[in-house]
Amino acid sequence: MTPEEIQTEQSQLELAVEQALDAAKRLGAESAEVSISKQTGLSVNTRNGELENIEFNKDGALGIAVYRGGRKGSASTSDLRPDAIARTVAAALDISRYTTADPFAGIAEAAELAWDAPELALCFPHPLEPADGIELALRCEQHALGRDSRIKQSDGASFSSNLGIKVYGNSHGFVKGYAGSRFGLSCVLIGEQDGDMQREYGYTSARSFEDLWTPERVADEAVSRTLGRLGGRKIGTTQAPVLFHPDVASGLFGHLVMGISGGNLYRKSSFLLDALGTRIFPDWLDIHEQPHLDKGLASAPFDNEGVRTHDRHIIEGGKLKSYLLTSYSARKLGLPLTGHAGGIHNWRVSSSGQSLEQLLKLMGTGLLVTEMMGQGVNIVTGDYSRGAAGFWVENGEIAYPVEEITIAGNLKQMFAGIQAIGTDVETRSSLQTGSVLVDNMKIAGQ
Repeated sequence: MTPEEIQTEQSQLELAVEQALDAAKRLGAESAEVSISKQTGLSVNTRNGELENIEFNKDGALGIAVYRGGRKGSASTSDLRPDAIARTVAAALDISRYTTADPFAGIAEAAELAWDAPELALCFPHPLEPADGIELALRCEQHALGRDSRIKQSDGASFSSNLGIKVYGNSHGFVKGYAGSRFGLSCVLIGEQDGDMQREYGYTSARSFEDLWTPERVADEAVSRTLGRLGGRKIGTTQAPVLFHPDVASGLFGHLVMGISGGNLYRKSSFLLDALGTRIFPDWLDIHEQPHLDKGLASAPFDNEGVRTHDRHIIEGGKLKSYLLTSYSARKLGLPLTGHAGGIHNWRVSSSGQSLEQLLKLMGTGLLVTEMMGQGVNIVTGDYSRGAAGFWVENGEIAYPVEEITIAGNLKQMFAGIQAIGTDVETRSSLQTGSVLVDNMKIAGQ
């Protein structure tokens, strides 16, 4: 799509939102909110040098929530003709008759909305034919398979291109939208050595096609990761420091996201209840949220309720400075909302200044984790137990790969026990951090 076509499409979607809001008012809703998204995309998959499939997608839907007497009703439709929209609004109002009144339900206050939402550089349309995606995926596979005889086969390479438009409106008269693009290329390889087979991957993702890694760079990452896993050993059960590689370190802070999300807090199902203003990390650690970064993978001028987003410190000097609240959870907790309906926006975790090599030296002997498995995290208690793989480190040097182990601890102790965070930041994520060194964890092996 050209920029002009994108603008025309967005205007049509904004008109559909206005029609839905007008219908809701006409049919007796006290307030209403409408969101609509439309995506177009191309996906190409190859395997072992041959085209496996091509997929085109063009879809979207309008969702409306109406409020009357504290009761909420919701409905959705993919048909954007005026009569279909009117029927959807009527269905939502009919549903509201059967729901329980909730004094905390409703749209966000008008003063909280992003009336002056900034224009962000998030959409970079790039004309691509299926043949272009096929060529990129095949180049990635071919380069990977020619690198090392231990790489036995490809488990597939994929290229994707997507462009989406989001529009939100509510009965305060707020109707705004924005467009965003996303491109990706990935490759999965299978390696074998002395009967040991391992599977690993490489990938790149960006808002702009020009910012993608080359197919050769993606292939090199996949090869390096796959070869590094070959010859993995089991180790005995022990306690030792654990260094989380950036690929998996972001997951640690993902558990923080869950712990300070309003839904878990008002249900009293978080290990961080009443933690606002308290120190939960070392005093040198900061986490800064930046929603308005151009090309940011999680940038947004407003959240899913139309609430303005802005820079904020989540963690400052090790202290928790903000929960993550929607309008509903903010009302339930009696706190100001924070613009987090739909998730977080570009978290940046501070570094203590060491490279990965320096962190290995600082750790001395312990475990470098490069892969996590399973979902063994209890957000209520903070208890943490997950399968892992990576490398055993001795005297600050990687000794050999390890597999079939479990690492365990408690998130409160793990957060407080962070000794250092590296400069090797993973930039392909909306939550960017370097390697994270935790002072001590239980490691269960054979």
